[in-house]
Amino acid sequence: MTSTETTLSGTSDAQPAAGDRRRWFALAIVMTAAFMDLVDVTIVNIAIPSIRQDAGASVSQIQWITAGYALAFAAGLITGGRLGDIHGRKRLFLVGIGGFTLASALCGFAANPEMLVAARILQGGMAAMMVPQVLSIVHATFPAHERGKVFGLFGAVVGLGAVSGPLLGALLTEWNLFGLEWRPIFLINLPVGIAGLVLGSRFITESKAPRALKLDLVGVAVVVLGLLMLLYPLTRGEELGWPVWGYVSMAGAPVVFAALVAYERRKAARDGSPLVELSLFRVKSFAAGIAVQTVFGVGLGIFFLVWTLYMQTGLGWSPLRAGLTGVPFSISVSVAAGLSVQQLVPRFGRKVLQAGALLMAVGVLLYLWEAEHYGMAITSWQMALPLIVMGVGMGLIVAPLTDAVLSEVPREHAGSASGLINTVQQMGNALGLGLVSVVFFGVVGDNLTPAEIGPSFVNAFQHALGWVAAVMTAIFLLMFALPRRPAQHVEGAEASETSVPDPRLDKPEALLTH
Repeated sequence: MTSTETTLSGTSDAQPAAGDRRRWFALAIVMTAAFMDLVDVTIVNIAIPSIRQDAGASVSQIQWITAGYALAFAAGLITGGRLGDIHGRKRLFLVGIGGFTLASALCGFAANPEMLVAARILQGGMAAMMVPQVLSIVHATFPAHERGKVFGLFGAVVGLGAVSGPLLGALLTEWNLFGLEWRPIFLINLPVGIAGLVLGSRFITESKAPRALKLDLVGVAVVVLGLLMLLYPLTRGEELGWPVWGYVSMAGAPVVFAALVAYERRKAARDGSPLVELSLFRVKSFAAGIAVQTVFGVGLGIFFLVWTLYMQTGLGWSPLRAGLTGVPFSISVSVAAGLSVQQLVPRFGRKVLQAGALLMAVGVLLYLWEAEHYGMAITSWQMALPLIVMGVGMGLIVAPLTDAVLSEVPREHAGSASGLINTVQQMGNALGLGLVSVVFFGVVGDNLTPAEIGPSFVNAFQHALGWVAAVMTAIFLLMFALPRRPAQHVEGAEASETSVPDPRLDKPEALLTH
């Protein structure tokens, strides 16, 4: 159960009157925090090659700068939501935004790659404290008839963040402010975070769940252990020559997850407060949707990191040129997402999502053909067509997918289900980032001369694209298990009013690797 579920399962004790203007200040504050998290996702990706060159980070450290954030964020989401229910959402939001700001400062002033990785893991953990409270605060602060307007504003913030993140990252890296190289991409969070902390303490109204359950700390620990056993060998394996202990660790990860299932089943029977509501997996569409979200996260985790390395290290482009090259993709995602929800899904249902998966596969294959055909001479405008096709495909998937997955889930479990969807998507992201060492760096040769680096990275990018195309095809097949025409929820209009999925699930940014 997440903060969303427990907020929605009972009435808030702190919902202000409809005429109270303070709630709009509170909305601006939580939206600013969400925007800060949005931008932080894409802004880091564009600066990865600069971090690698300036800080001397190894291949595995580069992966952990992104995967560490995603792993900490995924592992902490459910815990963060539950803590907000127990101790107050305003309190946890302030802890989260304060910790996120502090972690951003530690990232910006990191003395070495190891410190940067540790600070990024802390940043992901603090984001997991902050982000789940955003939706809960909105729900506790605004009456039902105003929430449509509120989530419309969230959509605008999402589009702005998706487009501005890469450009802002590119500009800050390119400008080299005060000789700080890539560091301003993290330091820019400081004034925003401090303002959010000060204003949030004044304008956000405190709220708690009336019947918050206890934390399942054992469940959280087992999830983190299983993920580390799987991801650590993947990220370090290539660098260490694939030692035997790595294979043993990865083989043991499924055993740990099986133990988690057994433990959660006993805990649900004992006190009714498991970390994961296992009964959800008896719903066919939900189980299939979880598989889609996980595999989707894997594919995108691979693509966005290797794409950045391809453009900047392989082709030798500047961060600004790489950032501008991605603009058609971001715009396409935003436009297609709006069309899919408002016009296409009501008419064509599941076929829209499947068309999106096929379009993404076609866009990837087109990109693969262009990368092979033009080689090192490829231009930004030549990349525009495959990026637009991929962007349209992604937009057709990300916006309606959550409703499709939740459409047959009982209302009382909608909050828990939406939190679990977000969590597994981030776990898929982390797994995809771990696989980069296999599908990308595993193809890059050792001891390359400067003249060989570019062609080697271009070849590795082409190899990785083949994997991404295969992932998109698998997603298309998995989508046959989704409902043909997603309903609001199984219990109708009442449920749709009392269970609102996390808006992060419907935004392109959340799917771009952390």
